[in-house]
Amino acid sequence: MVAAGSRPDLLTHAPSAAASDRSRAIARVLLHVLVLNLAVAAAKVGFGVWSGAVSILSDGLHSLTDSASNVVAYVAIRIARRPADITHPYGHRKFETLAAAGILVFLLLVLVQVVETAWARLWSPETPVITPLSFVVMIATLGVNLFVVAYEAKAGRRLRSEVLVADAHHTRSDVYTSIAVIAALVGVSLGYPILDPIAALVVAVFIGWAGFEIARETSFVLADHVVLDAAEVSRVVATVSGVVGCHEIRTRGSADHAFLDLHVWFPSEMRLDEAHRLSHIVKDRLHEAFPTLADVIIHIEPPPKNFEVRTSKFEVL
Repeated sequence: MVAAGSRPDLLTHAPSAAASDRSRAIARVLLHVLVLNLAVAAAKVGFGVWSGAVSILSDGLHSLTDSASNVVAYVAIRIARRPADITHPYGHRKFETLAAAGILVFLLLVLVQVVETAWARLWSPETPVITPLSFVVMIATLGVNLFVVAYEAKAGRRLRSEVLVADAHHTRSDVYTSIAVIAALVGVSLGYPILDPIAALVVAVFIGWAGFEIARETSFVLADHVVLDAAEVSRVVATVSGVVGCHEIRTRGSADHAFLDLHVWFPSEMRLDEAHRLSHIVKDRLHEAFPTLADVIIHIEPPPKNFEVRTSKFEVL
């Protein structure tokens, strides 16, 4: 069995211009979002402390973790775009995944703080100061959050960035919590002060759900969950004339930086140099079909005895 399609320059190659542009674009988005999140957090925390509304304060703490996670993500992006080296032959892209996990840590910290504060206020209720300015602050910050979610999610899809998508999930929970807080403020102004700590607990629920989603997505990458559909990969390989079939298709990595290795079958009578040439065509086709592939390793071998070709498509019997 011969391996083809590997990259002999893996330890020394510099990042491509496209990869560098992507990293810079992600960093720009994070800086823009950081400024907006800091403004939102400052407004909510400041007003929450002044008014005594634990719901607004909790929402502000939630927003503050957005800013902290932006900083973590920005640092991770700077590390992730480093080229592969001797100690990291597969590159540094998983630092981006670790940044998403870092966002989860911030979510858990603020979750504990919010639950403790809301629980204490629930048993010792106090009536916060509710004024028209309370609604102005919450509605204005809600508008900023809606813009951030749309902006960051769109950039995350365009750049195929785990960090931006994860951070957009985090900020989306801010939208829901702000709506809950506004509803609670209406109830408090109508004479139901207990709605204030209840709204804070609702904030905690949204924080927990956002944390669960991020944990699930990052665990897929860290646990080498399948990235590409094996059937789709097989169909692409089948388009190369001279190739008999393939099996042992394995993928890992992240959605925007995947690694693929597979066994490709060539006729037993085919010369090795010809099979090697065709394997590079297979590799090129795979890169065209799946632009997020960072590397493809192809193992050349003859087909098994129990193999048949049916309707110009291959399958293992």
